[in-house]
Amino acid sequence: MPDRVTRMRPRPLAAVLTVLCLGLSACADSRPPTGRWEGLYEDAGVIIVARLEIADNGKIRVSAPNAITGEQPLSPAERASVVQQLQARLAMSWPAVEPLPLEFDGQAFRKPGGVAPQLEWDAARKRMTMIYYSGNRSAVRVALTSVDEFSASKS
Repeated sequence: MPDRVTRMRPRPLAAVLTVLCLGLSACADSRPPTGRWEGLYEDAGVIIVARLEIADNGKIRVSAPNAITGEQPLSPAERASVVQQLQARLAMSWPAVEPLPLEFDGQAFRKPGGVAPQLEWDAARKRMTMIYYSGNRSAVRVALTSVDEFSASKS
């Protein structure tokens, strides 16, 4: 029968795995990133302009006016006009946008108790994506660009 010291010797692999797990969990940051983001999404059926702000206190404001463009393709001038109208609507309504209660798990923002992500954060690439849901189409991922201040044409 092995002596007591031999039985209590730490297992090197278990010790390494424990340290690795502790290190990884310490790196996981469930605090949301702070800043401002803007985005524009266009396809044959929809145009979306989006604005997101996450304050230092964790309050999240997001707005995404959109236009369903229908079956008929728009000319470039018509599309530009729709984008300008949406940007103007966003700028006008932004001061009244209320914070949303969203839970952040380190990667996805969800409504409290919700399953579907509303926003996704890729910390390694510092990329924010807003997910736009419409009842009659597949979810659309709107890539957002980090900005120091909202652009003048959209503020």
